[in-house]
Formats: sequence, C-alpha cells, structure tokens
Amino acid sequence: MPEHHIAFWNVENLFDVEDSPRRSEKLQRTLGRELTGWTQAQLDAKLDQLARIIGQLSGAAGPDLLGLCEIENRHVLEALCDALAPLGRDYRIAHADARDRRGIDVAFLYDGARYTLPDDELFSHFVMRRTATRDIFQINLRTRPAGRLLVVIGNHWPSRRGGQAESAAYRAMAGETLAYFHERIREIHGRDVAVLVMGDFNDEPCDDSLTRYALSERQEAKVRLAQTGRLLNLMWPTLGEALGTHYYSNTANVLDQFLISRGLVTGASGLTALRASVRVERFPEMVSGGTYPAPIRFGRGASANLAGFSDHYPISLVIDEEG
Repeated sequence: MPEHHIAFWNVENLFDVEDSPRRSEKLQRTLGRELTGWTQAQLDAKLDQLARIIGQLSGAAGPDLLGLCEIENRHVLEALCDALAPLGRDYRIAHADARDRRGIDVAFLYDGARYTLPDDELFSHFVMRRTATRDIFQINLRTRPAGRLLVVIGNHWPSRRGGQAESAAYRAMAGETLAYFHERIREIHGRDVAVLVMGDFNDEPCDDSLTRYALSERQEAKVRLAQTGRLLNLMWPTLGEALGTHYYSNTANVLDQFLISRGLVTGASGLTALRASVRVERFPEMVSGGTYPAPIRFGRGASANLAGFSDHYPISLVIDEEG
C-alpha cells in the first residue's frame, strides 16, 4: 500500500528580515525592536538549519506533507522550499495571512507529485477573541493517483502567556472552533471522511481545550462509535514516555499533536493512520546537553545561536493508502 509521510513543526519565529518591504507598517510597529539584528545572513542560516532536519525526516526523503507554524509570510516559505531543493521534491505552498498580532501564520508544504490542491479548497477559520490570534487553516488535498480526499487542519492555538489557567479560555475557544468545523466537514463529506488535525495546541492531550472542547479522545472505540465528530489524539502514548515536544522550566510538554478522524482510524476513507508510527523527532544535533533533553533554539539578533533550530521538536506520522 502507498504510504504518506507527514510531519509538523513549530519552527519558532521564522520571520522575514528586519525592515522587510514585505511587512506592513502596522506589523512593523507591533514588532518594534523584536527583530533588531535579524539579517538576511541569519535568516539564511536558520533556513539551512531547518532544511537540515526536514531533510532527515521520512528516511532522509523529506515528508510528503509538512505542517508549519510561526512563519511570517510566503516569502520565507519560498526560501525554505529553495533550501529543500536538494531533496528533489516538488514542494508547493499552502498559506493564508492570518490576523495574528505578531504576524505569524500556519502553513503547509506538500509534494505536488503526491497531492493536488484546488485553489478553492483552502479555508481560514477565524477564532473569535478580543485580540487577534492565528486562524485554524484547512486544506482539502486529493492523493495522487487515486484521488482520495485528505482534509488537513493546521493549528497554532493561543499561548499560555500570562499563565496557563488565565489563558485557558482562549484555547477553549479554539477547541470549539475546531470541533465546529470538523462537524461541518463531516456533514459535507460524510462521517468516514479522512481528517488529519495537526499543530501546536499550547495545551497537552489531557487538557480541557482538547478533551472537552475539541472532542479529542484517548480511546479508539469512542471515536469509532461516536455519532458526532470526535478525534483520536495520537500523542497519549508520548505522555507515558515522559517525552516532550517542548520544554519549559525543566518540564516536558506535549504541545505538538496529531488528531485523526473516524475515517483515518477505521480506514473506511481508504486512508489509515498508523498509530505506531508517531514519533517525536529528536535528531542528536537538535538536543541540548544536561538532564533535560530540550531542543536547541536558534534565537534572533545578537542572541542568535547559528547551531540552533527551534524551541520545538518536529513530530511525524505515516498514513497508509489502499491500493
């Protein structure tokens, strides 16, 4: 059976250069001095570091589909595609400018040899909040050559800044928004539609934003038997391994996750997620020394570490396709 190799990575502040002509004056004012010293040379170095890791995924072939968050604009995505050119992939970009206050978006790179994406099959789902936040970004891919539908939904939920409990309501809003559109997708495409949800949720699989509001489950049977749209969270086993995708205050947090619909659980969509394939990708060069295996950050400006990558690890998954 054909395999689809999927990955997601929060690449941490992949901004265009300081004073970029592609940035609006409003966003430039909002960012202020945050990008001071962020030169083209530093951006190029970060792109090379990201490409170094992405190129090792999927057995050094690179992923068929890569979800990304914390990217500023299409220009940096195009530059990342250029850095990935040695893989020989036909990477194409799916991106929409969101309303986030800092101008960071969710996007996808997909191999045009593996998928088609009609121009009218990209959707930005606005998350209601007093201050602007990232949209939930949906694309409806069709596999090549079989033409099976794979709905992919990228997320980067509001951060825990100001306190986890104090900010929890914002992530609950995002969870409700995700659940609402999952149900609409089921109404349009049927209960067995293949829906793959990925992202940095800024909460863990056990938190209310995911279990109560996004309707994600730990138990496969609940997803198989549910009459409404429920999602199986594939990251629960990672919690049991005390392995994080992000580290804060010497604590491992599983913030980056894959969630799958009934159609990817049962295979009734013609696509089946291989749950045992889920990995937190920690290549040796990414891991800091010491007791806690936190990722090595790249940073920005005067504090940039050219040997770094991101403050998150990538996650990966394999999906089997019939025939």
